[in-house]
Amino acid sequence: MTEYTDHLGPQGLRTRGTVLVVPGRGETRATYARLGRRLAADAYRVRVVDAPALDTADPGTSLTLLGERLAVAAEGTATGADGVARPLVVVAADSGAAAVAALAAKGGAPDAWGPDALVLAGVPGRGAASAATWEDELDVRTSCPAHRGTLSEDGGVRRGALDEPVGESLLAAAYGGGTGVPALFLVGDADPLADREALARTASSLPRARLSVVHGAHHDVLNDLQHRSVAAEIVTFLETVRNELVPVVTVDSSAW
Repeated sequence: MTEYTDHLGPQGLRTRGTVLVVPGRGETRATYARLGRRLAADAYRVRVVDAPALDTADPGTSLTLLGERLAVAAEGTATGADGVARPLVVVAADSGAAAVAALAAKGGAPDAWGPDALVLAGVPGRGAASAATWEDELDVRTSCPAHRGTLSEDGGVRRGALDEPVGESLLAAAYGGGTGVPALFLVGDADPLADREALARTASSLPRARLSVVHGAHHDVLNDLQHRSVAAEIVTFLETVRNELVPVVTVDSSAW
């Protein structure tokens, strides 16, 4: 049984890079099928791993296991020295984003899979969802009917997961920064779990980071109603990373 779900780019096109997707609390690989297909359509090799099981009291071992899982997922995406189609970018959501941020801050990733950039979406704050029903949890997550249906129809989704604490030590490591690779933070302005002030401080403290706010988006910012614009923002970031952080398109004049 594979440890990831593969999304392949169009046949005959050169792979432009590798994207590893890390889900968050309660989510499955299927949660990110739509995002995976969309990024793969732009000739990126996309692999979605399982959501990390995090030990909130002592996350060290959990982070090591996550690093090992990402290393396996990165293998074999290209021929060459390390077998990885570069750039290698990790896209992570919710607790997965907190774990990836903490793992990046910890450092020591093997050269064969160490990420060239990060996309951290819906990094949770220190509050909990306090959702009494599944409908309440869906309201916290998303207003997208298709995504609500995907979550509700997936028997692997753990309902009530957003009430589970991420853990103070993990959040402290995630918000403490420390990664030197380019990072794109994504947050919805209707996300009740986000701490936008803390995110802004973290992003501004990093040497190569950007915080993008998605208007009207809830906690599942990668899969909410604005998912097309969010995917476009990610692809723009991927292409900018490929271009040594020099924007491919700039606006000289605009009436809007």
